[in-house]
Amino acid sequence: MEGIKVIAFDADDTLWVNEPYFRESEMEFCNLLKNGMSIEEVSEELFATEIGNIPLYGYGTKAFILSMIETSLKITKGNISSEKIQSIISLGKQQMNKSIELLDGVVEVLESLQGKYKLIVATKGDLLDQERKLEKSGLLRYFHHIEVMSDKKEDDYKKLIQHLDIDFNEFLMVGNSLKSDIIPVLNLGGKAVHVPFHTTWEHEMVSEEELQKAGVSEIQNIRELISIV
Repeated sequence: MEGIKVIAFDADDTLWVNEPYFRESEMEFCNLLKNGMSIEEVSEELFATEIGNIPLYGYGTKAFILSMIETSLKITKGNISSEKIQSIISLGKQQMNKSIELLDGVVEVLESLQGKYKLIVATKGDLLDQERKLEKSGLLRYFHHIEVMSDKKEDDYKKLIQHLDIDFNEFLMVGNSLKSDIIPVLNLGGKAVHVPFHTTWEHEMVSEEELQKAGVSEIQNIRELISIV
């Protein structure tokens, strides 16, 4: 890929494990609230609440906790004990305190690319939560800039590119989410490489039609990035 000056990495499920922790917490929540409902029904209610809350709360574990509490009140029609509410809050805190598990090949790739390109993190979510994870990851020393975005739509990337003072054709985005990391960047004339992760949040799914239209470059392990940039 010629002309690249900045390589941006998504954080969650690109640099380290994240989504499986949400699914573990969700399963515990569903088991806690499933009286009279199936786990699938509780999960659907939670997902609908999360999507409805994105414009207010954004993304991240704090938003997830609030959505679990709201869903529990809705399902039980307000008839839920303070002990169960506390259990839900504890689920979120446990998730926030998880150790950081770096994905295979991440350190090797950053070591190889540092000094050749300006490396940045471009992620979305809660600022404090993402800063905490970055600090715990031990990866901060590799990055020139950290951008925690409220969302990852085309307008958000336009602001990022303006801040970096580069053209879109000098920008490469690396991430696991086709919806957030790849398609918006390609639509704007940037370059992007998809690194699939085995678990993806339903909200980040894209249709087969969108996928074919975008013409996505995909690698199976982040190590492959070294040979294509």
